[in-house]
Amino acid sequence: MAGGESGRMSTRMPTIYDRLRLFSSTVTLHLSKHAGVGIVCAVAYFDPGNWATDLQAGSDHGFRLLFIVLLAGLFAAFLQSLATRLGCVTGLDLASHCRVLLHDRPKHKLLYRHLLLYPLYLLSEVAIIATDLAELLGSAIALVLLFPKLEVWHGVLLTAFDVIFLLALRDPLRSTPVRAFELLIAGLVLAVFVCMIIVVSKVHVQWADAFEGFLPSKTIFKSNALYTSVGILGATIMPHSLFLGSALATQNRLLSNTSVDQPSPPPLQLESKRPPWLEFIYSVFRTPAASPHSTRVKRHSDRENNSIVFIRAHLNHARLDVIGSLLGFAVLINSMILIVAAMVFYYGHDISTSNSESASLFDVYNVIERVVSKGAATLFAVALLAAGQSSSIIATVAGQAVAEGFLNWRLSPILRRLMTRLIAVIPSMIVAVALGRPGIDTLLVASQVILSIVLPFIIIPLIFFTSSKTIMQVKKPSPPSTVSEPEADAVGWEGSIDYSSGKITTLVGCAIWLIIFAANVYVIATMIRDAGH
Repeated sequence: MAGGESGRMSTRMPTIYDRLRLFSSTVTLHLSKHAGVGIVCAVAYFDPGNWATDLQAGSDHGFRLLFIVLLAGLFAAFLQSLATRLGCVTGLDLASHCRVLLHDRPKHKLLYRHLLLYPLYLLSEVAIIATDLAELLGSAIALVLLFPKLEVWHGVLLTAFDVIFLLALRDPLRSTPVRAFELLIAGLVLAVFVCMIIVVSKVHVQWADAFEGFLPSKTIFKSNALYTSVGILGATIMPHSLFLGSALATQNRLLSNTSVDQPSPPPLQLESKRPPWLEFIYSVFRTPAASPHSTRVKRHSDRENNSIVFIRAHLNHARLDVIGSLLGFAVLINSMILIVAAMVFYYGHDISTSNSESASLFDVYNVIERVVSKGAATLFAVALLAAGQSSSIIATVAGQAVAEGFLNWRLSPILRRLMTRLIAVIPSMIVAVALGRPGIDTLLVASQVILSIVLPFIIIPLIFFTSSKTIMQVKKPSPPSTVSEPEADAVGWEGSIDYSSGKITTLVGCAIWLIIFAANVYVIATMIRDAGH
């Protein structure tokens, strides 16, 4: 018996070791190659606009709306996962799919193009400008908090050209990932995360009550809690992140950063007389080459989706990265912002503020400085600045994806950044000079209302494309177990695999759309009612 038992153990141990080794290699592969897109997408979900709504929720309702923060994070993870699957399976981003579907219809071409495609593009650009407006204002407020001698309009002016040169690293939308870009964003995200953990540790949180706030409560339907809940939903789920996530999901992350399908630079002998600094300036403003995943086909039936080999190598890693980053960073950071506001204002540290009006970013900084410490307040401002800077970079890259996808219009990231920022800086400067801090707070909230109104129009095509069996079908090589990607054409194909959303997934997407649409109707009706009074 002992020998038999020993024999069974000896045959069992290598299997356990093999599984552990496989798990270890999978984790290493994920961290070294696939991690990055999730953090880039997660940045949009804790930008300064989120800070404003989270602070309002915490200062007015304590911990009770933490459930809405969690719900908004789950909605965001679901929609972002759809966008990731769309890009990974089809090799096209959401904006490009809209162009292929609507630009050259067999019948009523101009009707589809002018009544659907171009208005959808304009709404997407409005969302990106509104996003950039929030990032600009958040970064400006952070600078004023860190350097009190600055006026608000000084901060706006300083942040007007803040991240332009950071985008000179390389174009993040080409066929392979730019790791320097992803590491930059990851560093800023970690700075926000660590700063908020330290601040939370300083305000003596009532954790039993805080965890209870993640449970549904009737309080959501009382007083102005529903209005605030709508604001959290609108500020959390960002339209531009869906475009960006679908675009980044098309990248082959198993290739080296020196992509074989990127065009070669101009011959060196033609530019040999230029000094290095001049050549750098030329490269910064040079229009990027077309992405290998861009297309000029007029029908979805005229193009092929990614191969089974590519999808199996990327899809699960991409989903894990996106969902993990959203729930692990975005939800936690938003929750910590709300918890800090609740502890500082709602639960007795500054009752006067909570009884009069919602706390602003300036109020939170001042009270943390007075009640907790100067260091904690400084960390709060640093976290806000890092959130604004990282979100600002992401908004620019998303704008590039939208312009390329909808219109096949390519522009250097620097020029794209200048155009977006100039549009955002004009109203910011006017409000900052004329109205000061109260006007900046109002403009910050208004930017989130715009995003909330635009969002349902972006969700509709996302749900449509991911639920279409025609668009999401992938040819299956025969035999699948022995055919490598380069050999597939020689062997032939055997049927197809359907990666479209099932009925339950589609119904969940439609339910999320309906909730957001109803929330927008409520907000607009409330605004009209308040304006009438």
